[in-house]
Amino acid sequence: MTELQTPGTAIEADGGPGTEADANNLYDAFSKTVDRIGDLLAVSAEAEGVEMTWSELAKRVRAAAGGLNSIGVTRGENVGLLMNNRSAFYVCDMATVSLGAVPFSIYQTSSPEQITYLLEDSKCRTIFVENSLLPSLLKAKENVDTIENIIIVDDDPAEGGTISLAELEAVDPDFDPAPIAAETTLEDPLTLIYTSGTTGPPKGVVLTHGNLLRMSASVMQSRIEMRGDGTSKVISWLPAAHIAERGANYYTPVLVGLEIHICPDPRRIVEFLPKVNPTWFFAVPRIWEKLKAGLEAQLASLPDEQRQGAEAGLQAAVKKVQLEQAGEPVPDELAAAVAEADEKLFIHLRRSLGLNDYMAVSVGAAPTSVEVLEFFHAIGIKVGELWGLSETCGVVTINPPEAIKIGTVGTPVGGVEVRLAEDGEILCRSPFVMKEYRNQPEKTAETIDAEGWLYSGDIGTIDDEGYVTIVDRKKELIINAAGKNMSPANIEANIKAASPLIGQCVAIGDKRPYNVALIVLDPDYAPVWAAQNGLEGVPLDELATDEGIIAAVQEGVDLANSKLARVEQIKKFKVVPGEWLPGGDELTPTMKLRRKPISGKYEEEIEALYSA
Repeated sequence: MTELQTPGTAIEADGGPGTEADANNLYDAFSKTVDRIGDLLAVSAEAEGVEMTWSELAKRVRAAAGGLNSIGVTRGENVGLLMNNRSAFYVCDMATVSLGAVPFSIYQTSSPEQITYLLEDSKCRTIFVENSLLPSLLKAKENVDTIENIIIVDDDPAEGGTISLAELEAVDPDFDPAPIAAETTLEDPLTLIYTSGTTGPPKGVVLTHGNLLRMSASVMQSRIEMRGDGTSKVISWLPAAHIAERGANYYTPVLVGLEIHICPDPRRIVEFLPKVNPTWFFAVPRIWEKLKAGLEAQLASLPDEQRQGAEAGLQAAVKKVQLEQAGEPVPDELAAAVAEADEKLFIHLRRSLGLNDYMAVSVGAAPTSVEVLEFFHAIGIKVGELWGLSETCGVVTINPPEAIKIGTVGTPVGGVEVRLAEDGEILCRSPFVMKEYRNQPEKTAETIDAEGWLYSGDIGTIDDEGYVTIVDRKKELIINAAGKNMSPANIEANIKAASPLIGQCVAIGDKRPYNVALIVLDPDYAPVWAAQNGLEGVPLDELATDEGIIAAVQEGVDLANSKLARVEQIKKFKVVPGEWLPGGDELTPTMKLRRKPISGKYEEEIEALYSA
């Protein structure tokens, strides 16, 4: 077992008292919301033609629970869910929870081999699946002998031995799971979150009802206060296997009473935003980068006079943000220019994005460049970084919407304590910290010490106001041949922010004399650039070798390098053809870089950068 380091004692941050949930378990919280606003909209799935009030959702949950009870699903057993974002998820998950069983989601992009691992580790007997993902499940099932029940959540069963969700709900539609649910306590497991497995096989993070209900209650109380009258809205668009989706777009809506609008394809999120106008919206950095690139492309296409005026207004607004962040006064003339730009331009940009009626907008799961954050603050969308882990229900720190410090991930929320170990690793202790890693007591003991401090694996700093800044993952720091420590994530964020042409970037330099990078073109912006430069219709793969586009990427790299320390700068790069997709060889389903597989897959290209 790895020995945990002794925490430092000089620097600490405390979020103050936490908030207890006014419920004994998730189903109890759900029932209270149903009693309070049962006639109001709970779930809207436009693509399916489905809208459910809280009372209608509760009726279906009871029916599905009756069906699960009839096939022997009992307290404590794990139940799998393999589906895209759809209305059936809320029925299936909550029905499972009502019986004291433990639902867990599988990433839709998982290979049969990955699914096999999760089924074996969870020992689940029952799984919900949609038809489009059934082939992968059946392939995985060939190597697993525990699966007894496969329930199809859309259309009719496609394979023998399966049943449909409609058939399951028809078995005992008047079933009342409340007496069984009442036996579930806050200390009982609510879900399993399997980590993305960037450094090895996924670990099953066991989160309890108390973990997640206390997290949601504390976040709503100390950071993001939502209207619980059915008028606040969120968009379900991230995979349910990700703690951010479950926390922000499922558990919190159930606890508070928020409308859930379902985007069935994450690639359509930009389309869904103005349709829904969410009250709270969370996205990973790549989404904000793409939104920024899209708006910049719009501004660039304006007639010369309008474009110049828009650029001047934007520059003034960015300057105002920078002064405010530095705690310096904003000259009246500058404030007036920004107010005029807001009235003439920024308000229309916010409306076009569907972010003109928000209470909070958040970004997390990876570093976000200062330039991206300043851009959105400038146009009146105050995006705040937050930080957390699957092991902490996705939350440790959040930037207060009224006091965002750009470049930090905010301060600890209520109930959370944060401190630094002697090597700068961030430790946290809170009611949100997981119960354990399933079947891995040694890993659990390596991660949580005897006093309840969880070792995050992230290196960071804490300022005198309790704001936390993340440097990078402890295991991912670049230590070059001269012994200099660098954050690849910081370098990559700067490179991507420097040019809308750059979709993905991975910095390499560990044990090397200098840093190089692999760069992937943005699949949306690159064709626009190509059309403007006489290359309309040229495939993305061919654009990667075009001298003009490489020169344009070089301009972006040069701009980023000017903002980096000399030792951090990218000396050479290679534009890699194609697109890196979530769940593929290069990216996890949550769009984190798979650094080790990338190094192996592109070993020849990397070595060529150092030998040339």
